[in-house]
Amino acid sequence: MDMKLSSQVAYNTLIQIIGKAISTLLGLLAVAVMARYLREAGFGQYSTIFTFLSFFAVMADFGLTLVTSQMISRPGAEEKNLLENLFSLRLVSAAVFLLLAPLVVLFFPYPAVIKLGVAAASLSFFFTALNQILVGWFQKNLTMAIVAAAEVVSRIILLGGIILTAFFDFGLFGIIVATVSSSAISFIMHFWFSRRFIKITWRVDLPVWREIISRSWPLGVTIFLNLIYLRADILILSLLKSQSEVGIYGATYKVIDVLTSLPFMFAGLILPLLTAAWAAGRLEQFNKILKRSFDALLILALPLIVGAELVARPLMVMVAGENFAASGAVLKILILAMGFIFIGCLASHAVIALDKQKNIIGAYIFTAITALAGYLIFIPLYSYYGAAWVTVYSEFAIAAFSLYVVIKYSDFRPDFTIFLKSLAASLTMGLAAYLLLGKINLILIILLAGLIYLTVLYLLGGIKKEDLKLS
Repeated sequence: MDMKLSSQVAYNTLIQIIGKAISTLLGLLAVAVMARYLREAGFGQYSTIFTFLSFFAVMADFGLTLVTSQMISRPGAEEKNLLENLFSLRLVSAAVFLLLAPLVVLFFPYPAVIKLGVAAASLSFFFTALNQILVGWFQKNLTMAIVAAAEVVSRIILLGGIILTAFFDFGLFGIIVATVSSSAISFIMHFWFSRRFIKITWRVDLPVWREIISRSWPLGVTIFLNLIYLRADILILSLLKSQSEVGIYGATYKVIDVLTSLPFMFAGLILPLLTAAWAAGRLEQFNKILKRSFDALLILALPLIVGAELVARPLMVMVAGENFAASGAVLKILILAMGFIFIGCLASHAVIALDKQKNIIGAYIFTAITALAGYLIFIPLYSYYGAAWVTVYSEFAIAAFSLYVVIKYSDFRPDFTIFLKSLAASLTMGLAAYLLLGKINLILIILLAGLIYLTVLYLLGGIKKEDLKLS
């Protein structure tokens, strides 16, 4: 990788980190206000609505989000033609599947407020669906400052809308209106700024659509199966248990979703580089990028896991309020799943770069079936605790299967040096946090723990100047 490209990647990564840090804080504030306003049952209804819609959003996506970066990153790709066809196909699929959601929910035994909420919130998913194609283009062209800015602005809109809803007591539908407005603003910003570089128009080239679908359907199938083992827990909870229990579990999942946005952001930025390196036959560069990416995600994941095990309950009380104290025990379990998501996310993106997504469909089918069986067995017995442990199993299975495929079809071999150094630094950090817990403010503990972790990791040689480069 030349120095110019390396600098662009570093700059875009830094912008993404800064933008993600700000949007993460805004997102947590939004959850804090919403959870305190809606309380357990109301937050459960909110979680049920958006979980139900997520199944239709994935069917609408059909793998198009990930295939965008893959196809436009190939050498000699006709970028404008591909992007216009991808965008047009996504518009059709989003309209079809998201219109189905309000009809299908009528056959579920939910109260009217949830059914009406599905109809209203489907607009949010529609804007997000269109947005994701544009994000893929920005990722490929390393212009992620626009994406970061749009995310921050949309989170400000969301937080403002939720605060107004709580102040004027607009109820659950006020929250949904704020969410739809946030998604609409994000799409408008992405579309507007994309026209500075490329003007997207409606285009239907059937041969191109067929090629897109032939490449995307394995991704679409795996993502849908992924959703079964990742989100069927909330759906089954909503059908078998009370909305208050869904709220306790859903609040924890909101925190996990915020944390797992980090590896998906990072992997999305790395995917075009991995695809280009593999397509050009630069195997050494492919493996170097992948190794450093794995190291970076391990450095992020391990302290989050260790820290959450120590401060889960006070953290959930701080985020969502005293009514959600029970979410702390759930977070201690789900944080393990988050660790596997960090690894599985990058591994699955590497599978896409290798163009081996068809080879992993069997693993997704196996995991989806076994996880679904686990949810049906353990949720009636253990409620959200059963759901959480089955989620840990499913994320471990997918991470292992994805990593196996990457190792099999490339010369990549995991190096556990950084893992051991990061683990040692995390345990040192954990000991310090344990000794401070209850003696000083939780936010101050988190800040000091982060500083201790980075210092120890640096002293152990886990962070070096050259590791910040991808060349």
